[in-house]
Amino acid sequence: MEADPAGISHAVAALRDGHLVVLPTETVYGLGADATNDSAVARIFAVKGRPTDHPLIVHVAGVHDLDTWAVNVQSYVEKLAHRFWPGPLTLVVQRRTAIGSVAAGGAPTIALRCPEHPVARAVIDALGCGVAAPSANLFGRVSPTSAEHVLSELGDALSEGDLILDGGECAIGVESTIVDCTGDIPVVVRPGGVTEAQIAEVVGSVARPINDLDLAVRAPGTLAAHYAPAARVLLAEPLEADAVIAAAPPGDVGLLCLVSFVPTADRLVHRLVAPSTVEEYAQDLYAALRRADDLQLAAVVAVLPPAEGIGVAVRDRLSRAAVGTASPNVG
Repeated sequence: MEADPAGISHAVAALRDGHLVVLPTETVYGLGADATNDSAVARIFAVKGRPTDHPLIVHVAGVHDLDTWAVNVQSYVEKLAHRFWPGPLTLVVQRRTAIGSVAAGGAPTIALRCPEHPVARAVIDALGCGVAAPSANLFGRVSPTSAEHVLSELGDALSEGDLILDGGECAIGVESTIVDCTGDIPVVVRPGGVTEAQIAEVVGSVARPINDLDLAVRAPGTLAAHYAPAARVLLAEPLEADAVIAAAPPGDVGLLCLVSFVPTADRLVHRLVAPSTVEEYAQDLYAALRRADDLQLAAVVAVLPPAEGIGVAVRDRLSRAAVGTASPNVG
């Protein structure tokens, strides 16, 4: 459905009736339900095939919603929210026990974000409560950055009354940064569109868990295997990429890399994207992984971008995709 005023009104009515609505955000498309309607939120888990103890992000209208959802909020939380909301930053805080248990996967914490996309904001404002919305794809698979991606993957799983709002291609292309705000020092548990350096400018000290098993709270999108296409994903730093291409399994091979990388390996590759910046790499990443599956490629060699800015998030997603394509249990 078109994301015009009529479409937004229709979406709000659908959410109030307990239906699911796919919303565009600046990061990826989300599969949304009224976060206060536990039966509607439970359908998100069923449609995605997502474990019910894996928390969802609740999308809210603004900083004032912290009081609705959270208790015992650390002093730096409002500073981060005022600086980065609306935008690609999710804050994990202590949850009010009377609200959001299903969206939180039963955890005592809740993940909150205020999206920047005007369509998502219009729906949330008109609904008057939070929208629980993980990425609109099957669990563990590649996140959607267009309405067409959602339709091709979840179209048959959605029911009468559910809607997909088409808000164009996502501007950022990878999921939000998630920060555990339950302790004295904020901990970045998933990199995204807001960098650790930007967070540190606001709050001073920032920490990161040593690995996924070291996470103090359960958070969305932090499983070791995630964001995976059917094609096998092989990672390479630029200096080793030609050797990785040459050693890739038999069959057609795709290539993800910045335009500055020119392969010299004696093997035909399908250049899936040719971004000139790391920001473009992030925006194109998931569409390129989906294109690899459309082309039925055997493997994708992903030449990692520099670990700077949003490049940290791109490397994180590719690392999880590489684990996911090696695991038969993802999805």
